[in-house]
Order: sequence, then C-alpha cells, then structure tokens
Amino acid sequence: MESAINLALNPDKIQLEINLPASKSISNRALILNALSYSPFEIENLSDCDDTRVLINVLNSNDYRFDVGAAGTSMRFLTAFLAKTVGEWRITGSERMKNRPIKLLVDALNSLGAKIEYLEKEGFPPLKIYGSALKGGHICLNGGVSSQYISALMMIAPYMQQGLKISLEGEVISIPYIRMTINMMQDFGIKVEFQNNEINIKPQVYSPVPFQVESDWSAASYWYEILSVAREGKITLRGLKKDSCQGDSRVAEIFESLGVSTEYTEHGVILTPDEKLPVKHLTLDFKNIPDLAQTIAVTCCLKGITFDFTGLQSLKIKETNRIDALINELRKLGYVIHEPAEGQLAWNGEKCLMNENPEISTYDDHRMAMAFAPAALLHPLTIRHPEVVSKSYPGFWNDLRLIF
Repeated sequence: MESAINLALNPDKIQLEINLPASKSISNRALILNALSYSPFEIENLSDCDDTRVLINVLNSNDYRFDVGAAGTSMRFLTAFLAKTVGEWRITGSERMKNRPIKLLVDALNSLGAKIEYLEKEGFPPLKIYGSALKGGHICLNGGVSSQYISALMMIAPYMQQGLKISLEGEVISIPYIRMTINMMQDFGIKVEFQNNEINIKPQVYSPVPFQVESDWSAASYWYEILSVAREGKITLRGLKKDSCQGDSRVAEIFESLGVSTEYTEHGVILTPDEKLPVKHLTLDFKNIPDLAQTIAVTCCLKGITFDFTGLQSLKIKETNRIDALINELRKLGYVIHEPAEGQLAWNGEKCLMNENPEISTYDDHRMAMAFAPAALLHPLTIRHPEVVSKSYPGFWNDLRLIF
C-alpha cells in the first residue's frame, strides 16, 4: 500500500525549538577520512540519515558485496575508497541508482591506475572494483560536474603514489563542497592546494583526530521557509554555526530577502519575521548551493515572488530530475514555472487552476517532500511517500507535528 501523509499546518503554533540533524555532507566525509586515517576515535554527532548509515555499514563490513540503495553520496565516495582498498569488491544500488551516471568518476579512477568494470549498463552501477594501490597523476575534469566526484578523488589522493593534480575546466559549480572537503582533509593533517581551478595533493599520510559534526544548514532551510510563509512566530534552531564550512549556510542571507531575520547565538540561531517587506522578484545563481533550490523555488511561489534562477545544471542528476519535478508539482498548487534554458528555472507570476486536493509526488527525493510541506500552511495537501525524508532528516515529520 502506498504511504502518504495529510498535512494542514497551523501558523498560530510557530513558537518552536528544533534540534536539527547533523550535516549529512560533513558526516559522510568524516567517515571516509576517519577510515583513511585508521582512527581509533569515533566521530561525534554523526547524522542518522540513510547515506550515513550505509557508509557506516560498508566501512564496518567484512563482506565484499555492498548495496547502497538510493545513497548517491555513498556510491560515489565508496567507489573511490574501494578502488584504493586492496581486494575485489562489488557495489550496487536501487533501480534509480542504476540509472545515475558514474562514468566520469570511473574513467577518472581508471586513468589513475584503478581497475573498475561495469556489471550491467555501461557508465552506470553496479560496479566490480579491483582495489589496489593507485599511481595517481594529473586529470582534467569539467568544473560543472557534481562536486562529489571531485571530493571522492580528493580524499583518496594522499595515498596515490604520485599524488593527484585535478584541473577543473570551465565554470566550477559547488565550490563550497570542494572547500568543505579541503577543510576537513586539513583537519586530518593533509595539505591541499587549490588555486586557479587547480587542486594539488601530494603523497601524504592522514592523522587520526577526534571530530564532531555540526548541524545541517540545508535542514534549516525548511524552517526558514515555514517562517517566511507563515509571516509570524519564532523558531530556534540548535547546533548551527555562523562560520560554517557548509555552503548552504547562505540560506540565512537569502531569506533576508524573503522576510526572515537570523540572530546567531552560542547554541544556534533564532529566526523571526523581518519587518522589511520581502523582495518582489528574486534573481539567484545556485551553482554553489544546489540543495537550496527546491526550498527557495517553492517559497517564492507561495509568497508570490517571481524569480529567475540559474546554475541548476546538477539538479537533473540528483535523486530525481529536480527541474521536472518542481515544474510538475508546483503546477498542482497552481503555479506555472518554466525552464527557459539548461540549468535555469523561472516564474513570471503565471498561475493555473490549483488541484482540488493536491497530492505531491516526491520521486524518491527527500528534498521534494520537505520543500513542499510548508505549503500546507496555506492549504491542506498530501505528501506521497513521506518516508523519503530518512535520506537526510529522519525526524522531520516528528518535528513538523509541533505545528499540526
């Protein structure tokens, strides 16, 4: 039987304190770096999301066959990690995962001395990996690819015989995620050079260190959206840092234009409605913050703020094609948005008749479920397959029940 949750949210109840989940992006990198450093320390405050649980299970497993399900980050990070880990490995995933491209990463690893074969469709999982020492060297990558490919290569680079030089060609997207990886590698004792779109990592040895994961700024974005749409209330979000290495911490700055003020405290942030009127039109480049796109697109529509968004190329290779998903589901709520060109999304205020009882499809995508949930502040709706939030924020619906 198909699962669904019926939502009708009460804006009068928005006086909340929320303990946000730990950052998935930091947790996943920390686990790989901890393993590469042969650390005796356990990572503190790890995320309990699907991706992180998959990584923990694989890194603690004695098996040679791994199924990562829908965990895209795990697939990419583990493909690189297993390529330098002596042994013969097999890695697969869900049906959607078997249609998410990995050729770019596999080609890069094979050119650096790995031996990886496709078990089914060329360019896609499942993979057979013959792990061994990698020679390393110099590779060129398109700067527009997912930063997870780049981070996966970077993290194993210190153990390559010649080290690794990555030249990024063209416009580089998701630079904050690359910098996050660099900062965390430095925490574990590795020197990384990054300038003029070139990453240089010489042969080195990781140092084990205690590490604590901070809370997730992308998870915070849904609470910013809720307060922006409700226009009243107060929300305290615990565990966030002002000087975060997460690119998604820009959500605080962006939502200033959408009617939400942020006060930083020792324990996190306090969100309150901004007295200034929100903008009437928002122009934004998402190349460094792609995970905020759905939240901000839905927020703008719900508030009647027209927009022109660019830098969305990576959205088509996420859990689903997020561009198409946004266009389809916002239409159910009466908003007609368009994709003017590759990597762009726009709304000129055009509307259509809203579905009488809107049912939002989530496309196995956690961010679709959470980005559309705040629309229930304006009218009741149904979210199909709400369990998808387990990928990054397993406790989301429990937290949201505070304003049912």
